[in-house]
Amino acid sequence: MSIMRTSDFDYDLPESFIAQKPVEPRDSSRLLVLDRIRGSIRHDTFHNVGEYLKPGDLLVLNQTRVIPARLYARKDTGGEIEILLLRKEDELIWECLVGGRGMSTGRVATLHDGLKAEVVEVLDGSRRRVRFAEPVESHFAEDGQVPLPPYIHRKLEDPERYQTVYAKTPGSAAAPTAGLHFTEQLLEHLRDRGVDIAYVTLHVGLDTFAPVTEDAPTDHKIHAEWCELDSAAAKRINDTKKAGGRIVAVGTTAVRTLESAADQVPRTEVNSAEGARAAVLPFAGHTSLYILPGYRFKVVDALITNFHLPKSTLLMLVSAFAGRETMLNAYEVAKHEGYRFFSFGDAMLII
Repeated sequence: MSIMRTSDFDYDLPESFIAQKPVEPRDSSRLLVLDRIRGSIRHDTFHNVGEYLKPGDLLVLNQTRVIPARLYARKDTGGEIEILLLRKEDELIWECLVGGRGMSTGRVATLHDGLKAEVVEVLDGSRRRVRFAEPVESHFAEDGQVPLPPYIHRKLEDPERYQTVYAKTPGSAAAPTAGLHFTEQLLEHLRDRGVDIAYVTLHVGLDTFAPVTEDAPTDHKIHAEWCELDSAAAKRINDTKKAGGRIVAVGTTAVRTLESAADQVPRTEVNSAEGARAAVLPFAGHTSLYILPGYRFKVVDALITNFHLPKSTLLMLVSAFAGRETMLNAYEVAKHEGYRFFSFGDAMLII
């Protein structure tokens, strides 16, 4: 048996394939439909995604909302720094990326509107644990900017285009981009066709965009992200499974949330109230679930996703779902057909 290498998930992508702005309307993006069993590929438009879904299927969407996580501040020595909020730890303390020299423990910077931010702990690299003098959320309107991925070089005219139409719960540093293709009208159309919809929350961190630098993927330490699947969503998932419907995850964030919730179910227990073992249990907390080829999916039956960066944990996850060779072949077909890649790019439905 060959050893899995990070280089196994590399592919060449000229920069011209990276989408710099979203298409209008949202659901006019292209859709590559991949049958993971047969390896067959069809080309369509996202507006037609319902043609590949069935009555009784359950679409699971991540309702997180991107916060204006990029802040600019001035050090006590006068130099300007950038603070990028990654994860909220309590009302005042956040894990952040701090750009600028000399921000060691005890150093204080001041946001443009006067809010003080003190480094209380130096973490790895440019990560810092920062305590704000008061909740920073009240300063977003004046000081915050929505951070775009590093491969997008054009300013977004409308920041709402980096939010899904169903974004509800603030907390992400990056958008769950597979959901950017949906419009409210398309969601209503899917409901009319008998496709049910459930919502989960996973707050996306910027580590999502970080490539795996270790030679072996198993040596990589995946980022922890906070997620929640409430009791209502858990019941819908369990009822759908029991009735023979498919769970269609929208994005890798929904996959990680669903599979983390499945891990809460004791594999040997039977849910007496349901008369059968539950697929998931309600779950709220941090997940470090790292899905690599060889992983056995417990909940997800189909996946809507974008095209991911080379050597990324996200490409590894979709390769675990569809097969590495099948996935990389689909990417080559997508390049040949001129698909747009990454956050503002086109979509893929894996069934």
